Amino acid sequence: MSETGPPRTVDELDPRPVLRHETVHAGRIFDLVRDDVDLGAAGTVTREYLDHPGAVAVVALDEADRVLLLRQYRHPVRAFLWEVPAGLLDVEGEDAQAAAARELAEEADLTAARWDVLVDYTTTPGASNEALRVFLARDLGRVPEHERHVRSGEEADMVERWVPLDEAVGLVLDGSLHNPSAVVGILAAAASRAGRWASLRPVEAPWPYRRVRR
Repeated sequence: MSETGPPRTVDELDPRPVLRHETVHAGRIFDLVRDDVDLGAAGTVTREYLDHPGAVAVVALDEADRVLLLRQYRHPVRAFLWEVPAGLLDVEGEDAQAAAARELAEEADLTAARWDVLVDYTTTPGASNEALRVFLARDLGRVPEHERHVRSGEEADMVERWVPLDEAVGLVLDGSLHNPSAVVGILAAAASRAGRWASLRPVEAPWPYRRVRR
């Protein structure tokens, strides 16, 4: 509780002192790290977590209110998942919206003339510091064929499908879709549309949870 009463229902950045930090394993994309954290009266605890660069995702919505989904294999869960375009923030200092536009072009051969911040979330705050920003992209166009990205790996065989937003909501709620950015983005888009998009934020809206490199 705060001095003036119960805390507001809003997440607050308030880092506890880290007494010791070490890298347990340095990975290709993210590291496994260990911190000794001073919790004050609660004592000192040791926590291991993934130090992740963060990511962006894109709910691309066309003029018929259809959302773009891409089918991609995800080895950790041994499944093909229907997802929205997304990618890592692995370029130091890169603008988040620019990264989202790049991912939309590379994964879906699409451009967008209108961008808004739809929703922010932390993917697994008990095990990772990954922060993810989901953008809403509208007024879509096609990347010229000669400028298109050559996809490889799991992206090489992605299947593209345009799904009406209301149908996509149903697929989330009946357990058909599991990718977190798709689930969060689809539900946020439906809620924002119901409020006539009043909840949308500009692309330069503050994002304090984006990871700052050590």
